[in-house]
Amino acid sequence: MKFTLSWLKEHLDTTATLDQILEALTDLGLEVEELTDPAAKLKQFTIAKVLDAVQHPDADRLRVLKVATDEGEKQIVCGAPNARAGLIGVLAKPGDYVPGIDVTLSVGKIRGVESHGMMASERELELSEEHDGIIELPSGEVGQPFTDWLAANAPEKIDPMIYIKITPNRPDALGVHGIARDLAARGLGVLKPLKAAGIEGKFPSPIGVTIDEDIAGKAPFFSGRVVRGVKNGPSPEWLQKRLRAIGLRPISALVDMTNFFTIDLNRPLHVFDAAKVHGDLRLRAAAEGEEITALDDKTYTMPAGAVVICDDNGPESIAGVMGGAASGSQDDTTDVFIEAAYFDPISTATTGRALRINSDARYRFERGIDPEFTLQGLDLATQMVIDLCGGEPSEVVTAGTIPDTDRAYRLDPARTTSLVGLDIPEATQRATLEALGFRLDGNMAHPPSWRPDVLGEADLVEEIARIASLTKLQGKPLPRPQAGVPLPVLTPLQVREKTARRMAASLGYNECVTYSFIDQPAAALFGGGSDAVKVDNPISSEMTHLRPDLLPGLLAAAARNQARGFSDLALFEIGPVFSGGEPGDQAIQLSGLLVGATAPRDPFASRRKVDLYDAKADAEAILQTIGAPAKAQINRKLDGWWHPGRAGNIALGPNVLATFGEIHPKVLREMDVKGPAVGFTIHIASVPFPKSKMPTRPALQASGLQAVERDFAFVVDGQIEALALVNAAQGADKALIERVTVFDQFTGLDDGKKSIAITARLQPRDKTLTDAEIEAVSQKIIEKVQKATGGTLRA
Repeated sequence: MKFTLSWLKEHLDTTATLDQILEALTDLGLEVEELTDPAAKLKQFTIAKVLDAVQHPDADRLRVLKVATDEGEKQIVCGAPNARAGLIGVLAKPGDYVPGIDVTLSVGKIRGVESHGMMASERELELSEEHDGIIELPSGEVGQPFTDWLAANAPEKIDPMIYIKITPNRPDALGVHGIARDLAARGLGVLKPLKAAGIEGKFPSPIGVTIDEDIAGKAPFFSGRVVRGVKNGPSPEWLQKRLRAIGLRPISALVDMTNFFTIDLNRPLHVFDAAKVHGDLRLRAAAEGEEITALDDKTYTMPAGAVVICDDNGPESIAGVMGGAASGSQDDTTDVFIEAAYFDPISTATTGRALRINSDARYRFERGIDPEFTLQGLDLATQMVIDLCGGEPSEVVTAGTIPDTDRAYRLDPARTTSLVGLDIPEATQRATLEALGFRLDGNMAHPPSWRPDVLGEADLVEEIARIASLTKLQGKPLPRPQAGVPLPVLTPLQVREKTARRMAASLGYNECVTYSFIDQPAAALFGGGSDAVKVDNPISSEMTHLRPDLLPGLLAAAARNQARGFSDLALFEIGPVFSGGEPGDQAIQLSGLLVGATAPRDPFASRRKVDLYDAKADAEAILQTIGAPAKAQINRKLDGWWHPGRAGNIALGPNVLATFGEIHPKVLREMDVKGPAVGFTIHIASVPFPKSKMPTRPALQASGLQAVERDFAFVVDGQIEALALVNAAQGADKALIERVTVFDQFTGLDDGKKSIAITARLQPRDKTLTDAEIEAVSQKIIEKVQKATGGTLRA
């Protein structure tokens, strides 16, 4: 929304400065996007007087001037035909930037004669396109700032242009009068009332208007009148200046009038050449494929159901969007039909989007103009046509009814404090609403017809707080509880999710956030894709089912990255997965994915392909962080998307805490991911919560006695897992044996046997172990392993 300061003052009687107005606009929610202030570019120029002008010795078209300035007499070479002694003009000194020619002046020589500046023309100062001569002022003191002279004698030439952003909920601010209303409510002036323009019709309108019943909801009200005997031509200078200041090109008085009302009063209008209208004007639904040539000289094919204004020959205007070229006003127009209507915002937006037309009329109609201002706006427009072009008005013709916008909401002064935190007296609140056009009936507030965005009690509070200024809010500490420690806000599961997320990020993974919906083939790869989790109305064909696992989304992200040249990836996501369509079939999961290599290439051969042990280490680190017991078991009861020989579960008995390993090659092919790819999945809620809710960690159980390590090598059958040996050895003496680890494995022995070597660390707590005690524990370990695995101690 663009307007000038002088235009604003046509509606607002104010003594506020430009800076005060700009600050208030932004504070009111009408954010100032841009300010074009001509005075800022002219502040360095001063008034000077030519004392003498003689012919340049070496140029016929140049004169050498002696100029009186605030710094004494200066010599200036000038080529303007009107340069002469006694002329009062505008001086640009060396060092000044001249905007019209984009040059910073310096002392120079012109045909051998030094010139200390220049006498400026209007185009060089961007005041107009005039450049046939330098500026001639009727009066002025030498050295006076040129902007001071303009402010006193030609203020329109330095009229600032203000460009503000209008949010979609403020259609009333799409007119200068609406902006002035907000500023007046803030206290920056007094809103000037609109002139009452009751125009009496001199004759019946020869053009009638009708609305088809089937589109009455899309076009509730249609009105207009004929003005005959007009004389179209250029609009007056004041109107042209206003339109140019906001970037609009003046065309003719009739067209400029409609543009003026659109910006000035947020009242889009259209003027038909009455001689080109055949019969009455009718609002109806367009037939599919019907064509119209609009005012932009483009031909549009109307979508079925769009509202058009037509006569007996066919469509003449796209309702609420753009007029037609066939019946538009021209320089030779003598009789006009001025149309003012109210169109449904949604219908207008639908038509504009379908035709891809962006016009000022559509911009306003689709946000909601004031329906009750329709007839008053028609009268005001009629008066302007008569003032600018002459003519005689007909009686007004109407069709339909103006929509009833009356509604009321309770005004509770205490809600301003509870919702916003501002203590505003009730009298001030009521005065604010009245200044904004609200009608108060007791404790009920009736919003004005130009405020379709006010739809509840909270909106009343917003208006009051907006006018009072939210900058007056003061920070206040929250009330402290009277005693005790407040209960935690996050649940234990939420705390665990947060901890797991931070740990995964610290391990070098990048977090992904993907949709909870995936396509059916991808869901089927991970045990899902049934009708129970099918979405009835998916937003795309790639989001038809709820995801059964987080890995499909991570693999899809990896495929997209690989397609763009990123081959080494570490991704993770935490979020819900769905095993069915019922509320209890949802669980929280954390999944990680490693693809490619562990490090970039270097001369030290540190780069290697990721393997299942990378995934296992990261899964165990996250499990440890969220409090999983250290003595978990590994099993291979795997789902089908894991490699059957290179993956495993971390479990406490039947309770699976996590799964790690390589992704099945078939899954990688289906997801278009180039391996190697390993990952892990952690079931956040499956990790047991601590039984005691202690605020601190348990005491560290450290021993000052020397630990003892003993190595054992067993020959076992080739199918025996190393975990069986570790668990058996660990159970020989749970109090004394601190840990058991595998440090060697040798396969290929006779009869399909293999050798597994383990280390048992014995940590005494109360006394140093004797050789006999160590030997006794060692014997227990051998017996336990032999009983559990059938293996023998290697000689």
